[in-house]
Amino acid sequence: MPDRVLLVGSGAREHAVAWKLRQSPLVGEIFIAPGNGGTSAFGTNLAIQAKDIEGLVKAARDLRIDFYLATTDDPQPLGLVDRLTEAGVLCYGPTAAAARLESSKSWAKAFMVRHGIPTAPFETFTDYRAACGYVESMPDGPLVVKADGLAAGKGAMVCNDRAEALNALDIAMVRRDFGSAGDTVVIEERLTGWEASAHAFCDGKTALMFPYATDYKRTGDGDTGLNTGGMGSYSPSAAIDTALSTAVERQVVAPVMAGMAAEGHAFNGTLFPGLMVTPGGLRVIEFNARMGDPETQSLMVRLESDLFAICRAAAQGKLADVTVRWSDRSAVSVVLASGGYPATYKVGYVIRGLDTVDPDVQVFQAGTKQAARGLITSGGRVLTVTATGRTVAEARARAYDNATRITFADMQYRKDIAAAI
Repeated sequence: MPDRVLLVGSGAREHAVAWKLRQSPLVGEIFIAPGNGGTSAFGTNLAIQAKDIEGLVKAARDLRIDFYLATTDDPQPLGLVDRLTEAGVLCYGPTAAAARLESSKSWAKAFMVRHGIPTAPFETFTDYRAACGYVESMPDGPLVVKADGLAAGKGAMVCNDRAEALNALDIAMVRRDFGSAGDTVVIEERLTGWEASAHAFCDGKTALMFPYATDYKRTGDGDTGLNTGGMGSYSPSAAIDTALSTAVERQVVAPVMAGMAAEGHAFNGTLFPGLMVTPGGLRVIEFNARMGDPETQSLMVRLESDLFAICRAAAQGKLADVTVRWSDRSAVSVVLASGGYPATYKVGYVIRGLDTVDPDVQVFQAGTKQAARGLITSGGRVLTVTATGRTVAEARARAYDNATRITFADMQYRKDIAAAI
């Protein structure tokens, strides 16, 4: 019988994964907790939040869930995979111990040192005064201050000088803008170079790489404005050549797989290292223990193989038996966000124009919900418009052409996604 599958999350990433899972003959019912206004087209939304582990485990039992596919960051560090595995649910995603790669920046940095994975020099602090003293002892220059725990993609503060670094420490450790995530901070050297996103399906022993994707974090064109969860992406990444791809696999992914297994918490799930290519070579900025958003939106439309079959094989430790096929077409994703995001913004605006989008262009929903007036905005990142083309330029033109057909009050989006490719 087809499997009953559970997804957790409410973003466009979850919408894209549900869309892809729905194409598999191996998948029966799909349940998304809590989902959004778009995911209900492919399954059943559940009124359970991502951090409600007890509620999710109970729902898995009550709904006879066969398989859990981890996409978002919150549930795994809280032990959802551990609990579901105990309940007899097959899981594609890391245990709480393995998820420390993402949930604790200090643990991940120490892990990289132990296993020779290239990263920026750093120090870790739990005391605010000691952290300030360290910054004041450093030459006045650029640093990065990171909240140790999960902070919705906003816990890394890139600082141009000592004053900004001290302010970042105040934000994390005194004001506690990130809650307990900022009780410990990592202060590291600010790297220069260009960023790249790698993804790999992992089963604890074997890792199969995705094509590379590039995302855009800042709100404004030219990488200006505030840092966000992501304003767009494209794939394949223009600057990733064979030599660099090989370096990522050998210097980053393989040591992670071997190191995690050696330390007793083999990594199962999607490994997503954020990378910086510097004049001195490859460096890991951070690890994520799940799929990226908005990278997933661009990647799912390029995946030709059955996503569920891949993830089930990984969960069973049989990834070495799988061949994953990707389209040679390019994909570009443009995020349509609420005005003011990621700071203060209003919601409840009617979304219009979805019926005018080309049939082969996907609009993945995030901050949306169904209301009596129709589909309305309910979050910061509202929609991701994803198009494919023979080239990145062609995909970009189609994505923007379709994005302009969609309207809601105060809508904002970047105009330069994949522009320089």
